[in-house]
Amino acid sequence: MKSHKFVETAKASLIGGRGGNGCVNFRREKGVPRGGPDGGDGGRGGHVLIQTDRNTDSLIALYYQPCRRAEDGGHGKGKQQTGRNGKDILILVPCGTEIRDEANRELLADLVAHGELFIIARGGRGGLGNCHFTTSTHQTPREHTAGEPGEEKTVRLDLKIVADVGLIGYPNAGKSTLLSVISHAHPKIAAYPFTTLNPIIGTLRFEPYTDITVVDIPGLIQGAHRGAGLGHAFLRHVERTRFLVLIIDMAGTDGRHPADDYAILMDELGRHSADLIRRPALVVANKMDLPAAAGYLPEFVQRTGIQPLAISAKNREGLETLKQALFDAMIKIRPPAQDH
Repeated sequence: MKSHKFVETAKASLIGGRGGNGCVNFRREKGVPRGGPDGGDGGRGGHVLIQTDRNTDSLIALYYQPCRRAEDGGHGKGKQQTGRNGKDILILVPCGTEIRDEANRELLADLVAHGELFIIARGGRGGLGNCHFTTSTHQTPREHTAGEPGEEKTVRLDLKIVADVGLIGYPNAGKSTLLSVISHAHPKIAAYPFTTLNPIIGTLRFEPYTDITVVDIPGLIQGAHRGAGLGHAFLRHVERTRFLVLIIDMAGTDGRHPADDYAILMDELGRHSADLIRRPALVVANKMDLPAAAGYLPEFVQRTGIQPLAISAKNREGLETLKQALFDAMIKIRPPAQDH
């Protein structure tokens, strides 16, 4: 089945509903010859609300329907009846969505946790009915006020995936294969560059009650900061991760020395954000099942001063050691659970 389009950036025009008008009305009841003013107030216009949802993985809904307007409030009625409030609009977005004002780029909200709710455009207040304008010298007021317009916001939404661990590597380094064998994710795997076109999230489950989320992003190549390959755009999805795993093709199957791959990856990460190269990380030597890897490994250690964790994702070798290393890293990095 064809997967839906992945959308990580969307612009939207969001408008709260207009408040209903206040009513001008006078009591007309049998036995009450001089009924006073009893016009009711208008109802509030609907709000436009944005809420994070862990089951929503893209901004595609706003991408295809960027203009949203909440319902207007109802007008007031006689007998001091308030008009009904306009219906709110609820827009579900992925966890990790930033909302910025399109005009000045001001950050309006950064929604990370599941269920976070933000009112992006408030509905207008309802107008006042004539019952509010009675005074001792003004017994039959015909004054009333109109409902206020709702807020209008033109915003840009950017998704930065929320995950514990980010996989970084060259195309064909084996990131997708690794994610598929350590989690329940099913990324596309093929022997050509840039098989991964969108971020893919997998979950490693440990006992008791510990999950680690891992995001695999499209491969980086030299010059990505200048737009080479798929560029730097997808690196936004590792900005929130607490830990990085650099996957190195230790067999040099694409004709490059593994130490050069490592240096280029670190350079590209640093060009995107200096914080990324300071983040806790683990270097993993993949494809150790291939004969060339045994020759490259000591050269890699000599040139980089790093002893990588050796694995073969294809043959599922060294994976338990890798998973334990990730578990140990998360125990150290994650903040302690808060009592509720």
